[in-house]
Amino acid sequence: MKITQGAFSFLPELTDDQIVKQLAYCLSRGWSIGVEYTQDPHPRNALWEMFGAPMFDLADPAPVMKRLAECRVECPNSYIKIVANDASRGRETVALSFIVTRPALEPGFWLERQEGAGRAISYTIRSYAVTRPEGSRYDSAGL
Repeated sequence: MKITQGAFSFLPELTDDQIVKQLAYCLSRGWSIGVEYTQDPHPRNALWEMFGAPMFDLADPAPVMKRLAECRVECPNSYIKIVANDASRGRETVALSFIVTRPALEPGFWLERQEGAGRAISYTIRSYAVTRPEGSRYDSAGL
């Protein structure tokens, strides 16, 4: 199951050249760039762990690509995304975010039904990955 979050998530995976072009667009707009990662891509988990500080006032995508390469090495079984923030209105607002790296195995989610008082039914989405300890969530041995 492919997680579909952020821009481009319904398209085939972006190549590094395509990522550079997207970064060049973001930088041409004056947006700051951040690299984030997680092993829990729940749809409501919008704030992932930052890999380093956000990068401001860049003219070239090369520093971002270097940080992305470092994140891919240090977090090989994680989802990694690029986040571009626009501060033109006096506050940091996410202008663009897209997943650039995924684990080889994406186990997906299950839907848990809960029945309450008065025939009320609610649903909760749970990730299969979080049933395992962080760092081993996407090893193929246990999923």
